[in-house]
Amino acid sequence: MGSVVHLDIPFRQTTREARQSALIQCFARERRPETDVFWLKENAEVLNIMVSSGTTLPREALSPFDAVYDSLDRRLGFFPQYYRFLLSLGLDLEDLGLAGTKASRAAEWVASEGLVGAELSDLQRAEARRLCLRRGVDPVSGDAGLDDRLRAFGSRRATFALPNKKAAYELTHIVFYLSEYGQRAPDLPAAFVDSLTFAGTIAFLEMNLDLLAEVCIALRFAGQVPPQTWERWLAAQARNFVLEADATGWMSDDYHPYLMVQWFLSTAGLGGFGAALPEGGVRFTAPKPHAAPLRELSECIYRLEGVRNGDWSAMRNLVDPHLSLEAREVVEAAESAIDFDAFFHDFSRASAQELSA
Repeated sequence: MGSVVHLDIPFRQTTREARQSALIQCFARERRPETDVFWLKENAEVLNIMVSSGTTLPREALSPFDAVYDSLDRRLGFFPQYYRFLLSLGLDLEDLGLAGTKASRAAEWVASEGLVGAELSDLQRAEARRLCLRRGVDPVSGDAGLDDRLRAFGSRRATFALPNKKAAYELTHIVFYLSEYGQRAPDLPAAFVDSLTFAGTIAFLEMNLDLLAEVCIALRFAGQVPPQTWERWLAAQARNFVLEADATGWMSDDYHPYLMVQWFLSTAGLGGFGAALPEGGVRFTAPKPHAAPLRELSECIYRLEGVRNGDWSAMRNLVDPHLSLEAREVVEAAESAIDFDAFFHDFSRASAQELSA
């Protein structure tokens, strides 16, 4: 594994900023061509994390994006369907130190063209609003109920007591946008915070690093302290990622869990971005769980239909004998982290048994 990254001025990765610069180099130049929409997605994610983490970078670290930034207007005009990615890139590059005002013009153009009107999702409208407001432009000023709808969606706790990755990721992103990535209070109802806790419990039971990291970040942005059980597990798993030089393996790697866990560590004050990267293409491989606690628990309570109820204290003794040792240990850890009785009441789906009665 190499320890030298070549930018305009070669340097060794002896500091956190150097490692972050190397990460930017990797995503900007070593994974996908700029014409690939997934290049836009990946690099928008990386730069957004850098900005939200308060990263300070040398100017040469941003040089891989010079051509993209210089042509931002033309790209946005020809690819308006990707306006959120492109606008995000422009905003973050300027906020990281790239000189220019292209992002302001881009935000004004997005609003004047009514591009947000092509969105069907309140979440996407909220993202577009958040991006444009970074330059003082509100493209949805006439939609006074947007925040209320987002908070109402997140306050339906029962949604997030069940495995539903799409809903859970939308929940975390609502917090990201309403809080301006931790810069202001998102004013979440108590039920919304409960939903975050339930979504995190599902992620912990599934041993889903990516989602649990996002939930922990969202909780901190909401002014909450995530359960220590979750944070300790994430910090331990962070040490088990493998970063290796690979010219093509990155095409199906675990880059997103890696970024989310590093972002979590940074947000929690636990470091982050501590690994040096090899030169060239890098394959990010996440640690794989040895058990499937969520699946085992779900299958068990499904089989207990007829005697199943929402009282975990009554159900525990029925469930435990059917779980593997590994799954039982994870369930016990999940119990210690939150009010598991409240979670299990909805997770059990006991009331749904009436449908088949």
